[in-house]
Amino acid sequence: MRYRTQHADSARWAGFGFRPGDIVISTRSRSGTTWMQMICALLIFQTPAFPAPLSELSPWLDWLTIPRADVYATLSAQRHRRFIKTHTPLDGIPLDARATYIVVARHPLDMAVSLYHHYANLDVRRISHLARRPEPGPPAPMAPLHDWLLTWTSEDTTAQEHPDSLPGVMGHLRDAWSRQTEPNVLLVHYDDLSADLDGEMRRVAGRLGIAVPDPIWPDLVQAASFDSMRSRADYLAQGPPGILKDTAAFFRRGQSGSARTVLTPDERARYRSRVTGMAPPDLLAWLHRE
Repeated sequence: MRYRTQHADSARWAGFGFRPGDIVISTRSRSGTTWMQMICALLIFQTPAFPAPLSELSPWLDWLTIPRADVYATLSAQRHRRFIKTHTPLDGIPLDARATYIVVARHPLDMAVSLYHHYANLDVRRISHLARRPEPGPPAPMAPLHDWLLTWTSEDTTAQEHPDSLPGVMGHLRDAWSRQTEPNVLLVHYDDLSADLDGEMRRVAGRLGIAVPDPIWPDLVQAASFDSMRSRADYLAQGPPGILKDTAAFFRRGQSGSARTVLTPDERARYRSRVTGMAPPDLLAWLHRE
């Protein structure tokens, strides 16, 4: 299945040459992508001192702001174990037995709140220039968060039309959930990373077959903490320079639950009613933690 937006196109995966040990990090936007890239980098290099910025070490293959040939050349030249970012669901990219696919999930309402603030922090003119699209007109003012969330939870669309919509989020996770018994697919929950970063990093390392000496574990876990990553925002934030108005704001809060304070009980009930028809009960229970 092809997923194509103004900013990304899953067709860029066609013809990609996998290597044994490749890692593909597949998430929806604002669901822990950079966090998992950081964890993989720390496990691979076993030091917080990386040889290049994170977005260069782990490029977003589908993103249209960087020519496909340049991304392929960067990945081809890498001699370390490769870990590649994508926002495409697993049914939209090649599934190669030599690679491990890590899908990170987050409560959809938390993801949506983070997405709202992320949109406000993007320089759309800079992104359009990099993607070689006509410069857009002045952006329309964003609705207040409460109103925007209500629209987001009720929007009637498809995953192909709007991958970061509620149907897109649930489609991404539903597909990954159906593959969770496959030996090269690993699902990780954002809240588990928050609650037990050490344990989740060890679980990821185990699935990737990476051994880490015990003496350096504390330093790696500390480097993957939210506060530590936020302090290195200029080095870890994703994308070419200039696409973010405020680099530090890329790491805004890193917490769960804020959306539940924005919506009323009736509005949350309508969300739960809608999402119930989008995924099996076991996935919903794992995802929501409520």
